[in-house]
Amino acid sequence: MSATLRSAKATAALRTAARVSAESLVVLLMAGVTLWIVGRMWSVVWPLVVALFLTTLTWPLTRFLRRHSWPPALAAAVVTLSFVLVVAGVIALIAVPVASQSGELSKGVVEGIGRLREWAAGPPLNIGDDQISGALDTAMARVQDSIGSMVTAVATGVGTVFNGVVTAFLALFLMFFFLKDGPRFLPWLTRQLPGRLAVDVPVVAERSWDTLGAFVRSQAFVGLLDAVCIGVGLWILDIPLVLPLAVLTFVSAFVPIIGALFAGFVAVLIALVSNGPTDALIVLAIIIVVQQLEGNVFQPMIQSRGLGLHAAVVLLAVTLGGSLAGIVGSLLAVPLAAVIAVFWNYLRDQLSDEAPEPEPEEPPAPSLATAPVTS
Repeated sequence: MSATLRSAKATAALRTAARVSAESLVVLLMAGVTLWIVGRMWSVVWPLVVALFLTTLTWPLTRFLRRHSWPPALAAAVVTLSFVLVVAGVIALIAVPVASQSGELSKGVVEGIGRLREWAAGPPLNIGDDQISGALDTAMARVQDSIGSMVTAVATGVGTVFNGVVTAFLALFLMFFFLKDGPRFLPWLTRQLPGRLAVDVPVVAERSWDTLGAFVRSQAFVGLLDAVCIGVGLWILDIPLVLPLAVLTFVSAFVPIIGALFAGFVAVLIALVSNGPTDALIVLAIIIVVQQLEGNVFQPMIQSRGLGLHAAVVLLAVTLGGSLAGIVGSLLAVPLAAVIAVFWNYLRDQLSDEAPEPEPEEPPAPSLATAPVTS
């Protein structure tokens, strides 16, 4: 006997689906409006985000100084100044070897182009010099035709560098105030919110802060391990620009998956240009081994308790963030996904019908004052 559909149940199901669809559209519309507002305020939001990242990275040292009776302003000033000096020292250590080895590297690029040209002239390509010269002439003609767009691009690049400098200074000032007055934020926020929000919002904010700190510190530690391992391999092979490549590996670790691919590509390219294909293949093998250790050993051990995100979620978040906002989107995708997970877990706990089970109480330990006296 075949089952028949009931019109009342079908109508109720359609109404439920329509209501859920309408509510989902309202939520998506609100999310789109929020993202639009954030985009319009990006000149303020981006320094704020950078300052939060730097604060989570330097807060443990500030907390250590404050616990040892340092005044908050003095501890924040010392940590901020120390951070600036460390960054300036790293930039100086990168600039010196780059400047000293630029001639050797440019010579290697010319030799690499010559080798590539000789290889292309032989089988199976058999590309003649006249074809290569024609391709170069065509490329030069296109460059001359696009001089105006190149000037515009240079002007845009200068503006980007200027905005980056302004963002860095603003982020450092915000970092100082966050380190100095950060512990006062949650009590202040509690006093400003009414009713249940005075409890929920500070709890979610504190958990999000802990998650963000876990992400930044774990990525910094993983990036340091990658930079040391890859840097030692490059140093053994006598690859030029070892220190800049190690620093690039450390910085790119803050962009999961994509950053490692970019840093590895640059290292292999420099090894190919300077030392030839054999050392380039060895460098590629070193990078693959280090990345496998990072993905299967380092990150699961360090981040498993910090973020609680599956590797597939991380990959999808980085891909979506990169497609929406480029490098900045790739950088912010994973911490934003982790914060969203924190909010969802808290909301799910609050909406759950089952109350959390109380922890079993341990019996009080016997003390000398309450112990029975035996004769």
